[in-house]
Amino acid sequence: MMQHYTETDLENLLDDIESDCVERKESFSGGNVREKTCQAICAFANDLPNHRKPGILFVGANDDGSPSNLEVTDQLLRDLAAIRSDGNILPLPTLTVRKHRLKGADMAVLTIIPSDMPPVRYKGRIWIRTGPRLAIASAQEERILNEKRRHKDIPFDIYPVPSSSLAHLSKTFFENEYLPAAFAPDILEANERSYEERLASCRMIAAPDDPTPTVLGLLVLGITPQDYLPGAAIQFIRINGIDLADDVIDEAILRGNITEQLRTLREKLNSNNRTSVDILSSQTHTIASLYPMAAIDQLVYNALVHRNYAGTNTPVRVYWFNDRIEITNPGGPFGSVNCSNFGKPGITDYRNPNLAAAMKTLGFVQQFGRGIATARKVMEQNGNPAPEFKPEAHNVLCRLRKRR
Repeated sequence: MMQHYTETDLENLLDDIESDCVERKESFSGGNVREKTCQAICAFANDLPNHRKPGILFVGANDDGSPSNLEVTDQLLRDLAAIRSDGNILPLPTLTVRKHRLKGADMAVLTIIPSDMPPVRYKGRIWIRTGPRLAIASAQEERILNEKRRHKDIPFDIYPVPSSSLAHLSKTFFENEYLPAAFAPDILEANERSYEERLASCRMIAAPDDPTPTVLGLLVLGITPQDYLPGAAIQFIRINGIDLADDVIDEAILRGNITEQLRTLREKLNSNNRTSVDILSSQTHTIASLYPMAAIDQLVYNALVHRNYAGTNTPVRVYWFNDRIEITNPGGPFGSVNCSNFGKPGITDYRNPNLAAAMKTLGFVQQFGRGIATARKVMEQNGNPAPEFKPEAHNVLCRLRKRR
């Protein structure tokens, strides 16, 4: 639960120079300052000392707690808030950004909640803090963070799947594709961690001493994940008409891990997405497709990340009609998202936060919370009507209309 601090509490924390739950920054300008700020947020989210209370980061304060008289603008607050969703800190940290009047001056105050899913990484490195020390976690410190996660109320995507085993995960894919994308090269070169420890650090198994694959591990690395998660597939149908009763000219259930599913789906989509060249409307020729692939990609990624993998064997459905594409996600709105605010800017929540982080690591997601906005933008640029969304309690239908 978010701890509430009064302005008196915050001023006392400003003066507590010895506290390892407080960080102070004079400003937020310059690449090095931004890097240090993100490292501090990552360290507070990991909470290695196990304080179980928020870390506080003051922007606009000198090292001794006195004001630096920084101008705290709305743009500064937006820039600080954007750290959460820019995809460099994974899994996403829980933080708030507020403007406070402290010691007669304005300051931006970030409150960072300890993560339920450590270790948290910033650009592939696990940052921790004990006392005044801000450093990259050692192998032993990483083990401690992994152990902390086992005792938390964790989301479904990192539940262990007891009937599976380590043999059901692809070691080749993990070591050759996932690890190089997840960790910085210098961390990989150190090579102090066993195969099981690396899997546990990425939440693919329950723990180094309990190598039971998690739901995430099976989805991302599974050799045949549908043996344990039957609904974790994509159903693609190409219909020669505008109704479900019309002739089907292509149909497939796409299985395998998420990367395999998406690569096969892209081949299916490309084979159906006709491209035209206009050489008459302007001095330079223009190329347009029936649908912009970027929009389809973003909405399929959204469906995979936000779907419900528990209690349903329904796959994500991608139905291509002659006049539209329909993408159905077997998972209704979640958390702070409901049927009335679905799709509105800034309204996001994650049923599967670790899967979202893995999709970012694999390069499918560029930035969190931007999928629908991106789809709307590229549809408009391509000359298509805006995407239509129909959220219900247990599923979300997205409809894309053909280019005019």
